[in-house]
Amino acid sequence: MLCNAARGEVVASLSGREVRLCVTLKALAELEGHFQVSGFSALAERLKGVGARDLMVVLRALAMDEVEGLDVGFGEAVAAVVMAFEAMHG
Repeated sequence: MLCNAARGEVVASLSGREVRLCVTLKALAELEGHFQVSGFSALAERLKGVGARDLMVVLRALAMDEVEGLDVGFGEAVAAVVMAFEAMHG
C-alpha cells in the first residue's frame, strides 16, 4: 500500500489489514471536539490517559482507510496511533 510519507502518512497493520493513518488538522479538530479541549497542549495532555473506547475514536480520526468492523487489538491500536503521531514530526 502506498502512502505519502512527506505528508506524515504511515501504514499500520490492524487486524491483519494495512491501514493508512495521518495526523491531519481535521483529525486534530475532531479529537479536540471529542475530548472537549482546546489547543494542542490540552489535547496532548488528554491523550495521555486515553481508554479503550477513546483509543478507537483516535484511531478512526487518524485513519485514511475504513477501520469499522475490524477487530483491532489494544496493543496494535496503541502502536498504530503512536506511529502516526511520531510521523507527524517528520
